[in-house]
Amino acid sequence: MLRCAPVIQVDNQPNGRDGTLAAADAATPLEVLRFVMEAGQLGRRAALVTITGLTGSSSRSLGTLMGVAEHGGFAGSFSGGCIEAAVVAEAQEAIREGRPRLVRYGAGSPYIDIKLPCGGGVDLLFQPTPDLGEIREAVARLEGRRPLSLTQGRGGGLSLLPGLARQGHGWQGETFVSSYAPPLALVIVGHGAETLALLQLGLAHGTQTRLFSPDERAVTAGRALGAIATTLTVARPLPDLGADPWSALVFMFHDHAWEPLLLERALIEPWFFIGAMGSRGTHANRLATLRERGLPDEALARIVGPLGLIPSARDPGTMALSALAQVVDRYRQATAMA
Repeated sequence: MLRCAPVIQVDNQPNGRDGTLAAADAATPLEVLRFVMEAGQLGRRAALVTITGLTGSSSRSLGTLMGVAEHGGFAGSFSGGCIEAAVVAEAQEAIREGRPRLVRYGAGSPYIDIKLPCGGGVDLLFQPTPDLGEIREAVARLEGRRPLSLTQGRGGGLSLLPGLARQGHGWQGETFVSSYAPPLALVIVGHGAETLALLQLGLAHGTQTRLFSPDERAVTAGRALGAIATTLTVARPLPDLGADPWSALVFMFHDHAWEPLLLERALIEPWFFIGAMGSRGTHANRLATLRERGLPDEALARIVGPLGLIPSARDPGTMALSALAQVVDRYRQATAMA
């Protein structure tokens, strides 16, 4: 039986200085597609591999992607390291033959020496050298924060459709359809230690994270961390915070006088999540202030408060962890329902 080992990205090029493809095993769909695109741009053949069927429990869902370059480099993963080596070898063979293939691993697979510890089975569609133009367009859409669907034929061929498929991931006859939302983006507005703790966690998680703060020290620290950080001032018009249905907005103010104008604007924008730090009493006062400014209750219901999954979190690190966990969970729910 193949033993599970940590998933690693490999590249068998004799010299990695000529544009070695670097990617993490925990790659997002955008990162996997970008990996395949960059392989083509470097003149290397690559395969796109997609989970098209599941039996029993699994650590990954339908539509999960993995990219494999002809020399063995890869992005993405389908397990905790149990089948990745086999997937890379299978993809390399599909690339050499130039033909797609549908392969099962785990329960019901002809490969009896490859087992999934969960006891389930997974069907993978190997698509060698997919159309580079379609892959480029898919990357451009996700980078432009627009959702997309991919259609892949059992016998070959890949094409892009704008928007998310209503039926979600699945087979339609001989065609597998899978949908992908833009990556989670997090906009933090606030000041204080909690703000910087959340910014650090968001960046470490790989989330596209931006900061708006009236505190110049926080802005400077945010930029030092590599984030896009902007100074808020009362003298300038309210900034464009970059709202879209795949972005979360989190308020981390201790001075809540900054909130009303920003919340008024936020509540007419398409954030999938709006959260605000503070106690239950603070949140009740926040809502009362906004009602006095004429905002209806149905709009106010969009504001999540108190913020976070951990009740009464007080220290900055725990507060940040509590908030980020809630944002990530709501993003998962939003993309599952889209």
